[in-house]
Amino acid sequence: MAEPTIPEAHDESRFELGTDGPLVIAVGVDGSDTSWRAAAYAAGLARRQHALLAVIYVQPWMTMVAGMGTDVQSITSDIADQLAAEIRDHIERVKDIYTIRWKFLTRRGDAFTELSKAADELGADAVVVGASQQAGHRLIGSVAMRLVKSGRWPVTVVP
Repeated sequence: MAEPTIPEAHDESRFELGTDGPLVIAVGVDGSDTSWRAAAYAAGLARRQHALLAVIYVQPWMTMVAGMGTDVQSITSDIADQLAAEIRDHIERVKDIYTIRWKFLTRRGDAFTELSKAADELGADAVVVGASQQAGHRLIGSVAMRLVKSGRWPVTVVP
């Protein structure tokens, strides 16, 4: 009786090491405690998987404030600059412990829409966000819930 042969598709010598994990992990940050926990969690994933960490801040449209004559673009740009500086500071503090590849992106508009667009453009393999702490999101749905329901990427919601 002849021994069974392994089909070529299952040939272990053809397995590519290091290409089976995520290549890009997207995380949404807005300066809240839960978003910073999400960023820390995503950074750990990216470090262990040698993936690119894409940190995304979506500057909200503030039409009510804009109507009162406040320079909204300047305010949200300042927040984006502060977030980027905090991320750079943290990366600098841990650079001797471990290295991580990362990029910071800022968008303007609806958080769900812009996070989704950025994740698609980056070819994200996973999206990480912090859980919403706003009571109104129980009625209209949080960004995290909407990302999960879209079913386009694995989504981790960090409390």
